[in-house]
Amino acid sequence: MPPMSGPDEPSDIPAPLAGVRVLALEQMQALPYATQLLGRLGADVVKIESPAGGDQGRGSLPAMSDPEGRRVGATFTRNNLEKKSICIDLKHPRGRELVLALAPKFDVVAENFKSGTADRLGIGYDDIRAVHPSCIYLSISGFGNTVPTPYATWPAFAPIVEAMSGIYELKRRDDDPPVTAPVGGLGDLSAALFATIGVLAALRQRDQSGVGQYIDIAMFDSVVAMTDVVMNFWSLGQRGGEASPLISHGFQTGDGWIIIQTGREHQFAALMRLIGHPEWIDDERFATRQGWVDHLDDVLRPAIEKWASGMTRMEACAVLGDAGIAAGPCFNDDEVVEDPHLRARGMVVEIPRSDGETQPVLTPGNPVRMSGLRPRHEQRVPWLGEHTSDVLAHELALGPDEIEDLRREGVVA
Repeated sequence: MPPMSGPDEPSDIPAPLAGVRVLALEQMQALPYATQLLGRLGADVVKIESPAGGDQGRGSLPAMSDPEGRRVGATFTRNNLEKKSICIDLKHPRGRELVLALAPKFDVVAENFKSGTADRLGIGYDDIRAVHPSCIYLSISGFGNTVPTPYATWPAFAPIVEAMSGIYELKRRDDDPPVTAPVGGLGDLSAALFATIGVLAALRQRDQSGVGQYIDIAMFDSVVAMTDVVMNFWSLGQRGGEASPLISHGFQTGDGWIIIQTGREHQFAALMRLIGHPEWIDDERFATRQGWVDHLDDVLRPAIEKWASGMTRMEACAVLGDAGIAAGPCFNDDEVVEDPHLRARGMVVEIPRSDGETQPVLTPGNPVRMSGLRPRHEQRVPWLGEHTSDVLAHELALGPDEIEDLRREGVVA
């Protein structure tokens, strides 16, 4: 396998999506993460925001301040690298005209309004296709736009579709309330990833046929695909949160918790030999995988934790790994930020603060590593409307007086 290009080994190959242009009418996380990923792969992304405060993600907490003292929230800072920002009032007739004039300059037009909103604003797929027949049009919404659904009028954020996927109930115990957003924005990022796949496939097809596409992504669909065990296990008779018959649990070591997963008989045998109980391999209590689970707390856990008590998490995981047993430490946030693997792979991106604070804002890097993807510094998130004049002048050849006239009318900002 060829080595990845390093900082001192620049690749002469253009970025994979160099030349692809994306016009994004977006906010919060599902679509912004998708377009950020496209931007990290080389696409030119122009983000349209409302003059009345911009992307809702700017208002989230915690936050930093931009050079003019406006809030730039955490949701915005981790989803909007590699973009330009322009402010257009989409409810103003001249704002709609600007979008329709800009659309033919871009390969992809993307939006993540609530279902039906883009059509009501006059910038839906049919409107864009009328001025740009080969456009790839991407919609992300809670419940989609192309199939009748009882949830069409419902607004959706990640925890809403996560709850509807069944995974909260599957993992809830006794009378405890559901734990919301247990892994960050799964409902958003799953939709973003499927949207990105759809865009790449549509670009490839357009290269071959010249035909555009309408890509319709529902967050609900996407998170159901990610939480696939709910539907699959139900069909196989395992229902109502019944535990899977395998060891996939937390165990204490000398300095904290580790997770061990053992789901096959040869792995169980290796684990028993490692903790000093080879006789349990043929013990009738552990003859089935269900037996492992049934006797986890009264027999196996005490033995595993006794074995691990004299080791750190990292030491125990290393020994387990050498024995062919999958295990990993439960890191806290301090440890994630300083992890040498993540640092080495460029997964900790620092965004300098614009408000005098010395601690940079951190956000995850691009997980897609390619031998031909040139390493580069991430372009910081854009300030609200930072590129409005430049984009309108360059893309639509508007002069300063015309742009100022649009500002006076409140069409742009």
